Amino acid sequence: MGIVAEAHNVRVLGSGQQVIVLAHGFGTDQSVWKHLVPHLVDDYRIVMYDNMGAGTTNPEYFDFERYSTLEGYAYDLLAILEEFQVESCIFVGHSVSAMIGTIAAVMRPELFFKLVMIAASPRYLNDTDYYGGFDEEDLQQLFEAIRSNYKAWCAGFAPLAVGGDMDSVAVQEFSRTLFNMRPDIALSVAQTIFQSDTRHIMGMVTVPCHILQSVKDLAVPVVVSEYLHQNLGGVSIVEVMSSDGHLPQLSSPDIVIPVLLRHITHDIATR
Repeated sequence: MGIVAEAHNVRVLGSGQQVIVLAHGFGTDQSVWKHLVPHLVDDYRIVMYDNMGAGTTNPEYFDFERYSTLEGYAYDLLAILEEFQVESCIFVGHSVSAMIGTIAAVMRPELFFKLVMIAASPRYLNDTDYYGGFDEEDLQQLFEAIRSNYKAWCAGFAPLAVGGDMDSVAVQEFSRTLFNMRPDIALSVAQTIFQSDTRHIMGMVTVPCHILQSVKDLAVPVVVSEYLHQNLGGVSIVEVMSSDGHLPQLSSPDIVIPVLLRHITHDIATR
């Protein structure tokens, strides 16, 4: 196993011709795909990895400067594809990883057959003629809460992000992976994500995009999925699912997994 694979805990399952790359969002790790993987493993080669900074990665490898922008993560993704000699993949990106995959697909479009985005946002901050869902004051309060008492923040944020039942298995699971992050790293990653703005590259995307969004999501308003659909450079399709929360593949697998499978297996015929 190469250094990139080891650093990111890369796992390869299945042996199909078509490669599917599964990439997780903030506060989780590759375990967030546990409900999806069994449905793919017989027909595809699955590549899963952990973003640097996830609680499952070595904190010594976290370079605060490199990961102060999403490009740092995109270079990691491209390095993983290179190490595993992936020539073309279906990329399934959750939350921030949808944008990481988008950046990588602008850099190296030939490596991506299509992008499947779950709960994706090119910008979380509201702007002139753009609604991202957060004001600057909201973000400063969020960062201060992480800074002052990380454990308490995790306990409060997890049920809000997951949605639904406070005591659900999904909330417990997200709480666990969130709390596994080192607090200073979690703060840095949250700042990078919530202050990111990738709107300027949307028009450069030539890869087909499938945009999947929960009808209710604390972090990403439904209008953001429509914004992506209107502004991506290539063909795209958007589907708003009846799920609640920012991690629907974990909290509502009965709703989300069939939708995901449909978008992974079918291509966009027309815009």
